Amino acid sequence: MNTQAYSRILGSGFVTGEVVIDNHRLARVFDTSDEWIRERSGIEQRYFVKEGTATSDLGVGAAKKALEDAKVKPEEIDYIVVATMTPDHYFPGVGPQLQAKLGMGTIPTLDIRQQCSGFVYGMQVCDALIRSGAAKRLLFVGCEIHSNFFPLSKVGWDIVMGRSDAKIDPAELERNNNHRGVLVLFGDAAGALVMGPTEDPQRGFLGYSLHTDGQDMKTLYAAAPGFAYRPYNNQAHIDEQLFVPQMEGKTVFKMAVTKMPESVREVCEKVGVQVSELDLLVPHQANLRISAGVQKSLKLPDEKVYNNIQRYGNTTAATIPIAYDECMKAGRIKPGNLVCFTALGAGFHWGAALMRA
Repeated sequence: MNTQAYSRILGSGFVTGEVVIDNHRLARVFDTSDEWIRERSGIEQRYFVKEGTATSDLGVGAAKKALEDAKVKPEEIDYIVVATMTPDHYFPGVGPQLQAKLGMGTIPTLDIRQQCSGFVYGMQVCDALIRSGAAKRLLFVGCEIHSNFFPLSKVGWDIVMGRSDAKIDPAELERNNNHRGVLVLFGDAAGALVMGPTEDPQRGFLGYSLHTDGQDMKTLYAAAPGFAYRPYNNQAHIDEQLFVPQMEGKTVFKMAVTKMPESVREVCEKVGVQVSELDLLVPHQANLRISAGVQKSLKLPDEKVYNNIQRYGNTTAATIPIAYDECMKAGRIKPGNLVCFTALGAGFHWGAALMRA
């Protein structure tokens, strides 16, 4: 196979869930408030899908926008990579459904599971496929539906989605509060990139710094369903709400504000540039306080760090492509700019990717 010197982004796009959910909506089913959520996360609103919309549907919407932006036809794509932790089904992954819904024939698809760091890990995977010659025009999608983690009753969902002005049952409110600190962070969305080869040494992906440490895996995870149990899913999992993500917030925060800056410094050192030379840092949008901590550690000014968690919440594998697309459309990324992406996610996985636009 012919190899290429670099891969680069040819186009981008994103979509969100259909319904805007501000903090006041969540305050009707959790013991919380707009002020409480903003203070702890920076989030003002997020988007939820309507019932019946699947993760693959969001992925298709983002993919179509990225293809249009890249001026690439679906039949020109020869590989699909999907990052998600919320697939339509336990198996298979979302890739085959995207391929079928987009009418892309029998091209190979690959699903990866690195949660919030999925897009940084996936950039390396896509880059390697293109550099090796295994792919010439590649579609890379990060797509998530987190709202289905919410253990709400029908009444609770009617309240959140704006279909009812009823008050939630006190017993349900108490149960919901067990997960308040995690669930108020999430949103539903998908972002996509079209990637291809370039012979121009001045443009493309330059390097990566990726790490995994599974020792503290249970600090951030969904306990069930899973094949650690027999059967892998049962009524006890539902009764105990083990399908809702569990997080030790202080531990995750400490890791994020430590490991993300470390990975940025490491990739810059590998490539031979200074952190101060970065034109833009695009961090995973997990929490505005985490982004501020990473920025402070790296001593970067406000104009060199992009945040949009205020509008979308944490959309896991979709946060980075959404932010990238917004930056491109707003002129925040110009040809020749040095752009760094960084993330930390459950596993724990973390890392950074460096690109010359």
